[in-house]
Amino acid sequence: MVRKSYGKMRGTRFKLQIRRKPMIHNYIKEFNVGDMVHVNIVSSSPFPHPRFHGLAGVVTEKRGSSYTVKVSVGHKSKEISLRPEHLKLQG
Repeated sequence: MVRKSYGKMRGTRFKLQIRRKPMIHNYIKEFNVGDMVHVNIVSSSPFPHPRFHGLAGVVTEKRGSSYTVKVSVGHKSKEISLRPEHLKLQG
């Protein structure tokens, strides 16, 4: 028997489906340091681990065209680097 895979993409068949056509304005959005954002992964571009999908965080800095976002996972806070198409302004 082949051993079952427990990789990064396990259980993401419906979680990462694109339900609508990606719009160009999502790729050129601007955020300010301190903005509350929602992590909404778009699977058509390089993306972080799916465990971060649906979390809310704070933009801590801008690095090139990407943003560093501080999110809390359980009792820990982590910083992840995301491109603007994976972020949505909260509120």
